[in-house]
Amino acid sequence: MDHFNYKDGILHAEDVPLTRIAEAVGTPVYVYSTATLTRHFKLFQQALDWTQHLVCFAVKANSNIAVLKVLADLGAGMDIVSAGEYARAKAAGVPGERIVFSGVGKTGDEMRMVLEGGIRQFNVESEPELELLSQIASSMGVEAPIAIRVNPDVDAKTHEKIATGKSENKFGIPIARAREVYARAARLPGIQVVGVDMHIGSQLTDLDPFRQAYAKMADLTRALRDDGHDIRRLDMGGGLGIPYRRDNNAPPLPIEFGQVVRETVGDLGCEIEIEPGRNIAGNAGILLSSVIYLKEGEGRDFLILDAAMNDLVRPAMYGAHHDIVPVIEPSVGAAVSAFDVVGPVCETGDTFDKGVQLSALAPGGLVAFRSAGAYGAVMASEYNSRPLVPEVLVQGDQFAVIRARPSLEEMLARDSIPEWL
Repeated sequence: MDHFNYKDGILHAEDVPLTRIAEAVGTPVYVYSTATLTRHFKLFQQALDWTQHLVCFAVKANSNIAVLKVLADLGAGMDIVSAGEYARAKAAGVPGERIVFSGVGKTGDEMRMVLEGGIRQFNVESEPELELLSQIASSMGVEAPIAIRVNPDVDAKTHEKIATGKSENKFGIPIARAREVYARAARLPGIQVVGVDMHIGSQLTDLDPFRQAYAKMADLTRALRDDGHDIRRLDMGGGLGIPYRRDNNAPPLPIEFGQVVRETVGDLGCEIEIEPGRNIAGNAGILLSSVIYLKEGEGRDFLILDAAMNDLVRPAMYGAHHDIVPVIEPSVGAAVSAFDVVGPVCETGDTFDKGVQLSALAPGGLVAFRSAGAYGAVMASEYNSRPLVPEVLVQGDQFAVIRARPSLEEMLARDSIPEWL
């Protein structure tokens, strides 16, 4: 469920017509719904209300500080993968004890930064990382709380570029070596073992891979406790998918995911951490765009928009689908035509979808890309020297720009010409 619906023939974000935002801010622009973010976060809270838990939002899905603040005020923790994401979480008011540091390439400087600023735990991905963290924490006279990310070699049945739990993926320690690596961690100075971490991929639409992975996690936890480790937290990762096509069957609900967690590890008495990102933010955002041209081609017609692959790269990168809908609701029985919906970037890959059935749209008409609140603005670039897309947050009948579109002058001012040129 989201809060983007037609009212009086116009698509609204909560109680704000998207036409009003387009007029005030221009297009393309991302628009987020506070009510949807809130609802989705609370669904995960409810899914784990049977045990002590922390829902850590995956900041990589949407790192706008205002979005993080909405979630932080609801009690969310944050799953971060860089110093920049840590800084954003802290700027949103998230205390260090609610921040988990994941990622395969943590640097020494990043480790120092979060140890100084406060951190709930490091999700350690490799033995070299473990050794470096031990050296840095010891030199600072502190202990770094850690969970080790274990790769269970489970096929998440998702796109190959967002699968993370198979043996050929770069993430985590092979489960066959987990007890050996935990034993090494327990001997290292500056390291405090607190839990086990596992994340098998993103956009999962089947609960069975979770069940398989978590069963392995439960067995490993029992074995580690037998080895003398105080395993008191289990980080289950995230990855629950969302429906990008409204006419498809919906993926499992958070409450169903929570039941799988309970059935597989609920008897271990551990605090549960989860790291949803897409499932909280995805359907809480749309990308609003204007039509530049309608172009007739050989055997196909093109709808050329002012949004491009640099604004929303998922279709070009993953072959991902987003429902594209007109902002002005078509009249009942209105004629529709098939369009290839494309952007203005000079790449054939700048194609959002082909054969989209849309009612007549004139230049200046508005369309919305649904389910664009996650992995949208965070992956945007300035390719073709197009300014970064702005972002807007809606709450009820009010809205605010939470990241402005830079002017061409501001974009150019970041470059400099050496004196010797």
